[in-house]
Amino acid sequence: DVISLAVGDPVEPTPEAVVEELCRQAHKPENHRYPTDEEKGMLAFRQAVADWYADRYSVSLDPETEALALIGSKEGCHHFALAVVDPGDIVLVTDPGYPGYRPSIWFAGGEPYSLPIRPDNGFLPRLEDIPAEIVKRATAIYLNYPNNPTGAVATRDFFKELIEFAGKNEIAICHDNPYSEIVFEGEEPLSLLSLPGAKEVAVELNSLSKPYNMAGWRIGMAVGNPQLIAAMSKMKANTDSGLFNAIQFAGITALRECRDNVEKMLSLYRRRRNLVVETLNSLGWNYQPPPGTFYLWIPTPGGMKSRDFVTMLFDKTAVVVPPGSAYGQYGEGYFRISLTVSDERLTEAMERFKNSLKI
Repeated sequence: DVISLAVGDPVEPTPEAVVEELCRQAHKPENHRYPTDEEKGMLAFRQAVADWYADRYSVSLDPETEALALIGSKEGCHHFALAVVDPGDIVLVTDPGYPGYRPSIWFAGGEPYSLPIRPDNGFLPRLEDIPAEIVKRATAIYLNYPNNPTGAVATRDFFKELIEFAGKNEIAICHDNPYSEIVFEGEEPLSLLSLPGAKEVAVELNSLSKPYNMAGWRIGMAVGNPQLIAAMSKMKANTDSGLFNAIQFAGITALRECRDNVEKMLSLYRRRRNLVVETLNSLGWNYQPPPGTFYLWIPTPGGMKSRDFVTMLFDKTAVVVPPGSAYGQYGEGYFRISLTVSDERLTEAMERFKNSLKI
């Protein structure tokens, strides 16, 4: 049977306290009406977000003007483009990168411009390499660290450079940060907004999907620059009617009471990561895992084209992994493995690798 290691969708259940709070709030008739503060999200949820950011990242946020409830961070990526991009604007996008950014840019009439991220620079873009004529036309930049698909993390020095670059060139930053809590080997959970000057130029998106196993609940947040938050809120007001109150109350419970779930998931992902790395290296890879996310970004053997390798892998093992080229032209020569499957399925997939692969 087919095993998919393709999607970053945690299979473990949402913490019980969150589920119980949803049930309790869903029984209240007042929550059956249109959501409270439908444009921005409930103030109570935005306050919980502000408290979480203060506790986790020492970031001070005004919940009234610097926080916005989202139907998942993917929605925030889309509304950011609609809020800040005009037809003909260039938008900078890391490559390889999350495939969802480019369609949002196209919807807004913008033109994506690829910023290569390569291993020789820790999968960080070289801002100094962007042509001057591109910088002049650029109005926004999308990036996310810890990074999907590479698992790379950003340094404070890079974030400082990014903030200075954006301020100098009047470029709005959308930092998509849903993997902020999924870091290993002594790396610190990091918010762009913890750097001086970030709120002058940036919004950061985050999500409850990864740290609290709430991917299907569709709840996240945008925080940061109040003008950008206001513009995104205006787009949302003309697109949707907000997030079900009961889900927002459940999100408050997650943010305030379920820190232990993050530690539990990190331990689980670390164990699974070690299993995959040991398997690959026993087969001839010399692979060092990245410090962030629950993805492994792995070079194809012998310089094989990404699609050729993943097709061969499927034919031999019935294991599905995405080719690196699906994440951009500079993803060629890689494939990605997600650790968000059960231990049993991942172990079976690795046994199939051992029985069928050798480089």
